[in-house]
Amino acid sequence: MDLFNDPDAPGALTLSALNERVAQAVNASFPDACWIQAETSDVRVQGAAGHCYLEFVEKDARSGQIVAKARGAIWARTFHLLKPYFEEETGQTFVSGLKVLVRVTVEFHKLYGYSLNVIDIEPSYTLGDLVRKRQEIIRRLQEEGIFDLNRELPFPVLPQRIAVITSPTAAGYGDFENQLMNNPAGYPFYLKLFPAVMQGEKTEESVIAALDRICLHADCFDAVVLIRGGGSASDLNCFDSYLLAAHCAQFPLPVVTGIGHERDDSVVDLIAHTRLKTPTAVAAFLIERMDGQAGLMNGLQQTLCSRLTEILSAQQTCLKLLAVRFPSSVMHRIEQSRTQLQILRSALPASQLLILKRRTALTEIRQHLQNRWTEYLDGQNREMELAAQFLKMASPDYVLQRGYTLILKDGKIVKHASGLSAGDEITARFADGDRAAIIR
Repeated sequence: MDLFNDPDAPGALTLSALNERVAQAVNASFPDACWIQAETSDVRVQGAAGHCYLEFVEKDARSGQIVAKARGAIWARTFHLLKPYFEEETGQTFVSGLKVLVRVTVEFHKLYGYSLNVIDIEPSYTLGDLVRKRQEIIRRLQEEGIFDLNRELPFPVLPQRIAVITSPTAAGYGDFENQLMNNPAGYPFYLKLFPAVMQGEKTEESVIAALDRICLHADCFDAVVLIRGGGSASDLNCFDSYLLAAHCAQFPLPVVTGIGHERDDSVVDLIAHTRLKTPTAVAAFLIERMDGQAGLMNGLQQTLCSRLTEILSAQQTCLKLLAVRFPSSVMHRIEQSRTQLQILRSALPASQLLILKRRTALTEIRQHLQNRWTEYLDGQNREMELAAQFLKMASPDYVLQRGYTLILKDGKIVKHASGLSAGDEITARFADGDRAAIIR
């Protein structure tokens, strides 16, 4: 009979018996708790009981493929102690994807199988890994040459048009808005809210989307303010993001952060143009910038007023001197003019005689010119009459009247007999008309 086909065969084990033996072997091999290095995965907390269930995995360093996996649990009493301790020490929420060093007991239950029960955790191990990742992001930003780009942008002289990225319900946003809008000096600020998720896994995607919306209207703003209200230190880790830091570093407007952490700086804080601790500190910074320019303007105003006062004082002194000197200067000028008038008055009779002589001379010159011009015109008239008489006597009509005849050939006067040949047709022009003829 085949042992494996006979359910009642002696020597065959039930599954529960097998699992019992495995449990005994595991308990014998791991009688005490031990420390293991692993990565958290599928972390979930049971709402009512408060137990934390998760998986521990190990990945190949090169390929990233999972090479080992184990189910794990942190019972509620232990979890309520370990979670706040871990998050306070690391500044990181206890979530999936963390490299952890945990102390576990190894158990194999005949019903639930193999599992690891966490009884302790070493935050410094995780903190070292977080620091390493953070340094890798910073080094990458530096190697790409964008780490200092935003800080190199000139900050606006009057930062009044502010694009704000935050959660609309954040208490920090209300404080920020109230402090700006009710500033003691009454400076006008213009705020535009671009809502975004400011904690949790969606922070990176949400803030980047807000930056992209602002970039479409970058000319309408002077600066971008990234703020959030209070929260645990673990909430800061969402700002240790390469993509978010790269977007902020390369943004065309200065980025000012105030994400509410006194002790630590996120990567976004490090690449921002200006890093401040809280939203109210950001508001105070913007108001101080306006105060600085107002102080500068006041200084210029005082300098201008002082200079104008000096100029007016100098001009007033000059006017006083002129007022003192003016009467004597006027009297001196009047005396000079009076003297000149007397000289002119004494010279007036001689001038009148001279004018009379000049007038007589001009009359004589005018008469002489008129006589000469009449003689010239008479001479020209005689010459023109002689020329007209000469032209009349030289006229062909005048010659014909005296009995002469003109011989024309082809409309031209024939001056010599040699110019004619037998058979030529000619025209004989007389005083009373023309006659045609042929030379024989």
